[in-house]
Amino acid sequence: MKVTAIVGTYRKQGIIDTVIDEILSSARQEGADVSKIYLIDKHIEFCTNCRTCTQEKGVARGRCILDDDMISILEEIERSDAIILGSPMNFGTVTAVMKRFIERLACLAYWPWGMMSPKQRISTRNRKALIVVSSAAPSILVRLQTGIVGLLKNASVILGAKPSGVLLVGLAARKQHQGINERTRKKARLAGRKLIAQN
Repeated sequence: MKVTAIVGTYRKQGIIDTVIDEILSSARQEGADVSKIYLIDKHIEFCTNCRTCTQEKGVARGRCILDDDMISILEEIERSDAIILGSPMNFGTVTAVMKRFIERLACLAYWPWGMMSPKQRISTRNRKALIVVSSAAPSILVRLQTGIVGLLKNASVILGAKPSGVLLVGLAARKQHQGINERTRKKARLAGRKLIAQN
């Protein structure tokens, strides 16, 4: 089984990165092949909304006119049995680098000119998804007052995954270089085991 994490943080070894490392370590111990993609290390252009990638009918991913790392990232996801989408919350939503990645998922929709709304190309959910979010705000406020979890769940569905869990770390900015506590570490390791057990 292969698990790929898409990491939308700007801070390596910060909260999101550390939580995802715990999840991946736990999954690896259960026999999974794991990998982690830092979006800040990839060249991902802004979507220009030209919709070239949405015009051809079929289930295959549409071809984007932009030449960057997005194709290789999507190919890695397509080879995966489970994915993790992780982002800190900035101004009530995902980071800009995660949003850029999500906007480029337009290639997974069929939307020819003249059609009222897009149609998702991938109709089957043959992989699992785990959503990981951190926030300076308490977890309950993040769930009740923002759409960050829903946005990441929608992105996972577009990627052909079924959201199977959410790990939300609240109060994640009480100190400048805050680590994760033992309770969060245990939850992350349990999430990694569950991700493997569900496949």
